[in-house]
Amino acid sequence: MPGEEELIALRREKLQRIRDRGIDAYPPRTPRTHDAVAAKAAYEQWEAVGSDGDAPTVCVAGRITALRDMGKASFLDLRDGTDRIQCYIKKDIIGADAYAQLADLDLGDFQAVSGPLMRTRTQEITVEARELTVLAKALRPPPDEHYGLADIEIRYRQRYLDLMANAEVRDLFRKRAAVVAGMRRYLDGRGFMEVETPVLQPEAGGAAATPFTTHHNALDQDFVLRISLELHLKRLIVGGYDRVYEIGRIFRNEGVSWKYNPEFTMLEMYEAYADYADVARTVEDMVSSIAEHVTGGTTVEYEGHTIDLKPPWTRVTMRDALMEHSGIDFTELRTRDTLFDELKRRNFSDLDPAWSWAKLLDEAVSHYVEPKLIQPTFLLDYPKEISPLAKSKPGEDGIVERFEFFIAGFEMGNAYSELNDPIDQRERFEVQQRLAAAGAEEVETMDEDFLTALEYGMPPTGGMGMGIDRLTMILTGQKSIREVILFPALRRKDG
Repeated sequence: MPGEEELIALRREKLQRIRDRGIDAYPPRTPRTHDAVAAKAAYEQWEAVGSDGDAPTVCVAGRITALRDMGKASFLDLRDGTDRIQCYIKKDIIGADAYAQLADLDLGDFQAVSGPLMRTRTQEITVEARELTVLAKALRPPPDEHYGLADIEIRYRQRYLDLMANAEVRDLFRKRAAVVAGMRRYLDGRGFMEVETPVLQPEAGGAAATPFTTHHNALDQDFVLRISLELHLKRLIVGGYDRVYEIGRIFRNEGVSWKYNPEFTMLEMYEAYADYADVARTVEDMVSSIAEHVTGGTTVEYEGHTIDLKPPWTRVTMRDALMEHSGIDFTELRTRDTLFDELKRRNFSDLDPAWSWAKLLDEAVSHYVEPKLIQPTFLLDYPKEISPLAKSKPGEDGIVERFEFFIAGFEMGNAYSELNDPIDQRERFEVQQRLAAAGAEEVETMDEDFLTALEYGMPPTGGMGMGIDRLTMILTGQKSIREVILFPALRRKDG
């Protein structure tokens, strides 16, 4: 079996022979008239009206995925972005010289074939070639379509090979595109306006996460890549828009795992004169409608579970859920030391003595509660300490109107009744600054311009952020976020 370098050398020789015949192996234009699906539809329509007259003549184009030499006739399969179509090339029809050129074609080459449509004896719609046109000579052999491409490293690092070899992967990313399209269609239909906000920002606000930093040469100023869309979108609510959303890339300089990628896509939406209960109803309605658009129904299979996305979803407070699954009542353990000691008594793994009360509670919920939330669930009413941007809940001291929602045991999104009291918001930012000074890493940063915007007045507002990658995982049954990101973050190969 020839090695890759030998195969490349053979393909280069074929390229040179094509050029020696005066043929441009990379022409600037293609004569294509129909894609594969349109060509087949044209023939079926011609058949449906009685097959009067000559069959439709088309020019199709695509990558060669099969080439079968039968002596004086050959078949080749072309695949474009819509489907595969077969082409029949007969020596006595196209001529000996043109037929001889088939010897210089390889799997992976891009080719155009012109001619009338026909059905073979096996009833497959086929182009009967009258003319062949080279569109691009591939110098490297493609992965085997029959066996697919199984090497995870190659699949992620060279996604184009993964897409070339695996039809199910191509279908997965079409579904991802449909998720985003369904999201836009839903929100646009509800009167939301799509906007764009800065990726480069002077400070990292809207989430407790570590940012990536960069330097702007012209301004001679350091910037961070955004870790959230929130604070700029709320500025737009201040400015007078009632319903806004953004679908954008977020960057967090943190770990990589089956559910984390440092660059990911998020939807954030904000609605004036709404609260977190209104947002919850929007979320469950939107997700179920997207599921129906993408999968044809509101139930999906994920990791052995049948997930029912149809509203209404379960609603449970954080306190009740933590008590149910662990017996811990965080309202009785309101100091850092009492909560730390309780978790230590339970042999909680990887306890860090530097963790704050808020971090300890977050870890306890992640450990005891989240894995149990298989069916869609809103986890409601969080402590103020872990929710510095959410409005306090009337009548419940230290609790804010916030929910996170979970499907299949992991978080899908986060929402608040947005804090619009500028004095309260400043105080909460100051608490976060004190935590940072004490060594806490995941804290909110002070954003003076956002505080200034709030001082001009922001109406009562409900807001939500949702991970599009994770939603796609659920709707397509994928176990890793890397499977639903076309080009996931990877360590650079040496050399």
